[in-house]
Amino acid sequence: MKIALGADHGGFELKEKIKSHLLEKGYEVLDLGTNSTASVDYPKFGHAVVNKDADYGIVVCGTGIGISIAANKVPGVRAALCTNTTMARLTREHNDANVLAMGGRIVGDVLALEMVDIFLSTKFEGGRHTNRINSIETI
Repeated sequence: MKIALGADHGGFELKEKIKSHLLEKGYEVLDLGTNSTASVDYPKFGHAVVNKDADYGIVVCGTGIGISIAANKVPGVRAALCTNTTMARLTREHNDANVLAMGGRIVGDVLALEMVDIFLSTKFEGGRHTNRINSIETI
């Protein structure tokens, strides 16, 4: 499975930890930047992570808010800003989210890696949720 990563300067350090974690677990990683803590504009990286070459995306900025908004501007993307493991699980089960967004200044490293693992291992439940996802797609 290939995971695309994107972050601004506020999410760079957490992105790097997520990248190492994913590589250790055997995932293929597509790192789309940024590559330092130098100030950059998060929309570029929220938009870039949505790549047809990846199965899922993970985006990180300072709070996770701005970069999730940017990612959600791309048709077909369902980016979910998560701050705990329950949100990471439910957004996959109920919303079929394909991009996980987090705040590098909001969640700690251990929690972030737990959320990544849960997000990537949880399946979409389908059923009644499918109609809702289809409704979102028509907006």
